[in-house]
Amino acid sequence: MDTEKVAELKHLISRCKSNPSILQDPSLAFFKSYLQSLGARIPPDPRTLEKQSEGVLAFWDGRSVFVSLGGRLMEINERALPLLMLCLHDVSPHEQDKVGESMSDSKEKIDATETDPLGEDDTIVESDVELDDADVVEPDNDPPQKMGDPSVEVTEEKRDAAQTAKSKAVDFISEGRASASCKLDEAIDLITEAIMLNPTSAIPYATRASVFIKLKKPNAAIRDANAALEINPDSAKGYKIRGMAMALLGRWEEAARDLHIASKLDYDEEIGLVLKKVEPNAHKIEEHRRKYERIRKEREAKKAEIERKQKAEAQVSNDIIYVIFALQFMCPDICTFTVGYAIQVFSVAQWNDVLIKTDVDVERDALSALKDGEVIGIHSASELETKLNAASKTSRLAILYFTATWCGPCRFISPLYVNLAGKHPKVVFLKVDIDEARDAAARWNISSVPTFYFIKDGKELDKVVGADKSALERKIEQYSPTK
Repeated sequence: MDTEKVAELKHLISRCKSNPSILQDPSLAFFKSYLQSLGARIPPDPRTLEKQSEGVLAFWDGRSVFVSLGGRLMEINERALPLLMLCLHDVSPHEQDKVGESMSDSKEKIDATETDPLGEDDTIVESDVELDDADVVEPDNDPPQKMGDPSVEVTEEKRDAAQTAKSKAVDFISEGRASASCKLDEAIDLITEAIMLNPTSAIPYATRASVFIKLKKPNAAIRDANAALEINPDSAKGYKIRGMAMALLGRWEEAARDLHIASKLDYDEEIGLVLKKVEPNAHKIEEHRRKYERIRKEREAKKAEIERKQKAEAQVSNDIIYVIFALQFMCPDICTFTVGYAIQVFSVAQWNDVLIKTDVDVERDALSALKDGEVIGIHSASELETKLNAASKTSRLAILYFTATWCGPCRFISPLYVNLAGKHPKVVFLKVDIDEARDAAARWNISSVPTFYFIKDGKELDKVVGADKSALERKIEQYSPTK
């Protein structure tokens, strides 16, 4: 091609970029038509729209919808198309009926194919936890053992007789370690006699419970341990035996809880041995529960967000299909529709809701995700990303604090972190428990806690490792926008 003509074409394109309205010049109609044939969207001529804007709510240029609002021309998104459909003057009722008939089958098909908003079943199927249950036994279902009446008056003679019966039982228990279980059964009879004579003492109940443990009868042992603890809430043996019984039933978390209380009241080696078997299982169950609770929360949050979006776009669900077909009848380059019928269908609030978001709207939405003057707890990497994006959109400094419940320095610095959040309301204070949000901790390669990251506009500015109060305050003052 001629170099001079190419230069002229470049100049024309440059002018079009800076002022697209020149494409409305009749002499360039051929060029405009060519661009549209390639799929280009040609903005409407502001001058033409201004002339037509008196009493006019919006315009359609064959591809997009525009609204004249406060002297500004704004493009609106597809959620406004039902309004366009209802207000089109050029589509006759007969043609609208024709469109409805041609689309009825399509709408039925779409309605029939609607699925779960998350694209999957609502049910979360939990995987099994691999536990060491070698010592777990089948629950005993014997009739409840005899219990004493605490309202009975206990005389000195009864108390002495109860002590004698208990002493004999202890001898049988010692012999029962190396002989048949009949010795243990005899011991139970003697302890039961002691309980009936002196039902106000916790010791016989705890002793009988220990015999039931030897006989692998955990439910009976739990009943006696409960009775002992009702009489004496500080009975170390009561907690110990009940914890051992819970372990025999595979109720690991309850077992760990009782055994820890027993060890605080009166530690012995037997408690330590049982805890070594119980704690690994209890920790696995706790981690399993936290994992699926985290999954449920993330799923609920995702579902709520989808439902919110679906509600906002509900006006499209019944009309969008008809709109697409109705546009086939639109021949003019620019079609207008007046306020008239539109106001009967949409309130001003609904109309404003379909406008494309401005920068102010984006900032408002971002701010709604943040909490001025508060520490925001983070439970997953995805939630962390959302909060950091919100901070970035509002150009706020974000402080990312990685902590752990078992961390001593973290317990020292956490109250200060909360106070700093109140002192600097325009700074985003985030807090991540590395044991809860492991994916977030892994993504940030956390090797020690407490660790603080200072982030702004998506960039890492600085980092503080350890519970250094002065360094933390100094960095906040350095990077805070209020400085």
